[in-house]
Amino acid sequence: MHANYDSCIDWLFQQFPSYQFKGASAYKPGLENTLALLDAFGNPQESLKFIHVAGTNGKGSTCSFLTSLLVEKGEKVALFTSPHVYDFRERIRINGVEISQQFVIDFCERIKSINFDFAPSFFEITLAMALCYFQEENCSIVVLETGLGGRLDATNVVTPLISIITNIGIDHTQFLGDTLEAIAPEKAGIIKENIPIVIGQRQLETKPVFEKVAKTKNAPIYFAEEIELPLKIELQGYQAKNLKNALVGLSLLSYPISQNDLNNAIRNLKKNSGLFGRMEKLQVNPTIIIDVSHNKEGIEATLNSLHLLDKTKLTILFGSSRDKDIDAMIKLFPKNAEIHLCMFQNERSQNIERLTEIKEKNSSILAVHQDVNRAINELSEQMQPTDLLLVIGSFFLISDVKISK
Repeated sequence: MHANYDSCIDWLFQQFPSYQFKGASAYKPGLENTLALLDAFGNPQESLKFIHVAGTNGKGSTCSFLTSLLVEKGEKVALFTSPHVYDFRERIRINGVEISQQFVIDFCERIKSINFDFAPSFFEITLAMALCYFQEENCSIVVLETGLGGRLDATNVVTPLISIITNIGIDHTQFLGDTLEAIAPEKAGIIKENIPIVIGQRQLETKPVFEKVAKTKNAPIYFAEEIELPLKIELQGYQAKNLKNALVGLSLLSYPISQNDLNNAIRNLKKNSGLFGRMEKLQVNPTIIIDVSHNKEGIEATLNSLHLLDKTKLTILFGSSRDKDIDAMIKLFPKNAEIHLCMFQNERSQNIERLTEIKEKNSSILAVHQDVNRAINELSEQMQPTDLLLVIGSFFLISDVKISK
């Protein structure tokens, strides 16, 4: 019997470790297996053009802005991102359209038929699938987001036209280090010989690291904050920075982006790239916003953006993975906000006992919930039309939210 899509995805997650579902045990650094896997499929990366994007926060949004801008310029744009929120196919798109279920099924069958002398990881298989798909569809350019880190990330097998590092923050410390100075060299690993590198955020601790690596690799280095563009960016907050990363990168590749191109790219961002879950407004009166920010820097940026909204009362529904610094993130929430904690279905969710323990030590936390949809319904019924509910803390929490797509 021919495999169907659902059983194929089940096989992918069961047969090979996935960081999204397994956490640290799935992390398999090194490029040898990725190269061997791609070689088995004819090295599709050698016939494609890439923009490679790394960073702690904002890399997904930067990739989406790049994609939308390039689509508006008439390119056939491949986009590879992770993780997904609702469906595996969100990771692999062309001009905003997800990879077909049939291609996923066929590729998994091909993988099963090959006897490798190693066990490819979930991420390596997904990358190989994406690159084979992008090659088959004759994409003119690929926007490629790293998974974890950069230096040993599977995506680092490509030689891009340009590389972008959005910023450095404290995240995935078990793999990358627990200081900015320690994490920076891992991200700087995507800097290639003679390939321009754009740094999105000029940080005191990381700037010398990037400059040193760029000099060693003879790679022209540009700090996006220092570059003036002849365009008016209407966006506010952290998304304005992500958009500028994309614009600077494209300007260095000599793409003539007009103000009209820019306006169209922002207006058509979701259609062109599929970007979802970044300050996503589910409803108004009362306003409900979902956001996938899942570390200190990301949540801080989201909260800063909320200041631009004129709302009477803020309620936060927060859920986090066990391997995150939950206490540090909760401390960022405004003093006058009502805080609720929530579990999610993924096995990496913080458990009810730990969440209850956190609640008992913090009078700002009103309740602990086990189901995000029930919590949203209950909280929204208690809210006034001018109030705001922010659902935040994890891709996994957001993936449990039932919405009309």
